[in-house]
Amino acid sequence: MDKWFHKQSKLIQVLLLIIPVVNWFVEIIVRWSAVLRRANILNVVVAIIVTFGGLLVGWLDAIWVLLFNKLLCE
Repeated sequence: MDKWFHKQSKLIQVLLLIIPVVNWFVEIIVRWSAVLRRANILNVVVAIIVTFGGLLVGWLDAIWVLLFNKLLCE
């Protein structure tokens, strides 16, 4: 799922990360799929943080995608 997310245009990525409940689901799916693909300590910690407090992280990621075209801590 994280590969699919990164293939989308920047506009689609930002829209998925701005909508309040959608951003939490997108964050969880993208972060945990990244953990399953390449498990390192940073990915695991960020995935756990997103799972329990993902709304704020989703909005930070929306800004990060606008500025740097990648998710925060990726």
